[in-house]
Amino acid sequence: MVQLILLLLGVEYLRKRSRTLVVAGVVFLVAGIALFVDAWVGARSFPMEFFAILFIIEGLATLAIASTGVGGQRVLRYAKGGFVLVAGALILAGHHHGNFLLSMIFGLLFLIDGLIQCIASYVVRYPRWRYVFAAGVVEILIAIFFFQPYPTHYVGTLPFCLGIFLFFAGVKLLSLAARVRRLSSNPAFVANDHPDFMPSGIEGLGGKTVWDGPPEPTEKALTVHVWTPTGSAKTETRNYPVVNRYIAAVDVNGVVSTGHAALESPEGIYISLYPGQEIDHSPTEFGSMLRATAENNIPGRFLPDYATESKAWCPSNVQVRIRNYDPRKLARFWDEYRQNTTYNLTHRNCSSTVSEALDAALDGAVGRLAGNRTRVFLRLLATPELWVAAQIRKRATTMAWTPGLTLDYARAMSMLADPRPFGWWKVSQAAIRQISEMRKSWRLQDREAAQSRQTS
Repeated sequence: MVQLILLLLGVEYLRKRSRTLVVAGVVFLVAGIALFVDAWVGARSFPMEFFAILFIIEGLATLAIASTGVGGQRVLRYAKGGFVLVAGALILAGHHHGNFLLSMIFGLLFLIDGLIQCIASYVVRYPRWRYVFAAGVVEILIAIFFFQPYPTHYVGTLPFCLGIFLFFAGVKLLSLAARVRRLSSNPAFVANDHPDFMPSGIEGLGGKTVWDGPPEPTEKALTVHVWTPTGSAKTETRNYPVVNRYIAAVDVNGVVSTGHAALESPEGIYISLYPGQEIDHSPTEFGSMLRATAENNIPGRFLPDYATESKAWCPSNVQVRIRNYDPRKLARFWDEYRQNTTYNLTHRNCSSTVSEALDAALDGAVGRLAGNRTRVFLRLLATPELWVAAQIRKRATTMAWTPGLTLDYARAMSMLADPRPFGWWKVSQAAIRQISEMRKSWRLQDREAAQSRQTS
């Protein structure tokens, strides 16, 4: 998440607030250690019921606005809201059974995440996979810690989790503060360190900092095109919901379709990477191509434009459009990136190329809207899509970017780059408007009834 915050806000914005980041990091770090120690001795000072009520309120609020999400966002919001609601209910239930079930749930989540991380890193073997494998092992050890009763017989589950979260959040904030003090530009895009590529203000966006919905067809916007695995298959596909959505679809003839992703800008840039020769997607050979190693590198080719690609194949079945992007940073990235046409199925494919280009275009996008306002940083931290995008980015970098992951990532980033009013705020405003209209209707009915009595 630290890298995503650095990307969206930009180095310059965060450098001016490095002291605030240090203070917040120290507070989180100390609070995390205090909570962990308190949990270790039986959670004697931790207000369990208070946090349980907060969890229930948060869960209900998240479920109330979950329908405003799109695709994977909606699923993640429902999952988050349901989990938080169940956690709050279990805490209020108290006693041994509630705490035991909560510990098992947290342990299972850490175990599944750690196993996925270990297996994916070992299979794909991308650079630095050993560090990710070690992080997965740590998650498995944390899961074992939650499964076994020592030292509090499951009473300290919630403060243990909050303590771990606050501790690592503090470490990441301190790390972020240290990084922005040393950096002169975003390390992900070293080529963009020219002053012309450090825009300030919100020129070209009409002075707006919040938009109620995606761009209109007539608005200038960056477009991410996605051909989903099922949408690009030539024949009917077998029903494997999660696999079809995020990995690949298998049709009735056994042919594997992985889908595709491309990026198009109004300035004429079109980014769509293909293998130079079609890869054999037969199931027997598909597994051997998953490793992100040099022997699986093959020559690739970039397609010239969307019209050519859609005519030769088919139109993209999903598009994500973003107003707030920097065309100069995107152009600088594209000039450098297209010098290398290497294609690798898991390490340098169409989806990873589009995701990197999207990151380049959105580098400092939220910071551009912020000006000198610190509350934009707080708003970003409170936006659910930041957590969604961070989780997608983690999954993609520890396994592989796929069209499904790129689609969800682009949707989440569009909500961050083009901020919308908070979902709960929209729901409350809609409710207030509805109540106001009902009251007007009632007053009108009362006046009409009074007038009819006078005339009679």
